[in-house]
Amino acid sequence: MISLTSFITFAIATLILNLTPGPDMMYIAARSMGQGRRAGVISALGVGAGIFVHTSAAVFGLAAVLRSSPLAFNLVRYAGAGYLIYLGIRLLVRPGSHRSLEAPAPASSAAVFRQGMITNVLNPKVALFFLAFLPQFVSPARGSVAAQMALLGLWFNFSGTLLNLAVAGVAGVAGNLFRSRGRWRIAERASGLVFVGLGVRVAIARNT
Repeated sequence: MISLTSFITFAIATLILNLTPGPDMMYIAARSMGQGRRAGVISALGVGAGIFVHTSAAVFGLAAVLRSSPLAFNLVRYAGAGYLIYLGIRLLVRPGSHRSLEAPAPASSAAVFRQGMITNVLNPKVALFFLAFLPQFVSPARGSVAAQMALLGLWFNFSGTLLNLAVAGVAGVAGNLFRSRGRWRIAERASGLVFVGLGVRVAIARNT
């Protein structure tokens, strides 16, 4: 299975990445601020359901690639490393952005959950990220790649959902935290450094 060192690195990277504000966090915060904490919690659970979809697609898709060709799997890893570096550089060099939080129209609990899930599932950047991110921490030499990726995906979702639940709880009483341009920029740069570091990590590991 996954080495302890790889898992710890993955857990740290996951924490930093989940702290980076994005469409999911914005939706959760907006729901909580506009419709109350309960709606924010439900939307966070909907986003978590969406992450299961992306995890499943990455697990089964890349496991099939490995079974067909170890060379193809390594190519996927390198392509993923390049994509992570590209994302990181974009976050580091682009001008600071300011995303406004607009409260969506009130909706039923089922609709709030469904919208949270759709927000996540229909974001192609999330799918690409999972295909690029998860393979960097698995090794065919340590057993089933599908099982390793499933474990990592579950941890990513678990830790991310806990953070999103915290966002839902905080947003209703401290919405200004999610409106600060400076905080957005710091989070984006921290995430950019992590993306670049992960990509470089793979390149170095494969050359030593």
